[in-house]
Amino acid sequence: SLTLIRAYDVSQQISVIDVGTGGRFPGLALKIAFPWMKITLLDSLRKRVDFLDYVIADLHLEEIETIHGRAEDYAKKMDYRENFDLAVSRAVAKLSILSEYCLPFVRLGGCFVSYKSEKVSEEIQSAKRALSILGGHMEKQIDFMLPNSDIYRNLVVIGKKNSTPGKYPRKAGMPGKEPL
Repeated sequence: SLTLIRAYDVSQQISVIDVGTGGRFPGLALKIAFPWMKITLLDSLRKRVDFLDYVIADLHLEEIETIHGRAEDYAKKMDYRENFDLAVSRAVAKLSILSEYCLPFVRLGGCFVSYKSEKVSEEIQSAKRALSILGGHMEKQIDFMLPNSDIYRNLVVIGKKNSTPGKYPRKAGMPGKEPL
């Protein structure tokens, strides 16, 4: 993931949204590691957002905002839709569903990076149709071992080549019930 981030020109501030930030990863960790990034942390649970606000204030972090809300709602708002260079998410849903939540936030030429477990090959295959509909394309899969462990993880990098049709994401619950 560091290679991906280093590819951006650090003289320009890049905007990142962490969809379903929950346990503060990866959005908060990215902000600490790369303070020049502008980070938005989105989560549907108020308790998590309140905790993040506390941590942000305690660490005196700047250019980071928290949002209490659902991706399905915020991805429809003009201030957020196709407004981010990078969307990230970790273990929120299957890749086809997660792409519907995240790709609407990504501007053309940007990318969505999903942090997944070792069993990602099937998810990638089943997400191809969704990616095509949502304006994305599979760029690469980066597999790695977590340091000092035998645990495999993957970063799935999805580029944004076309605008996401306005009807996506669908209303709350629909992506999970009827994946693209």
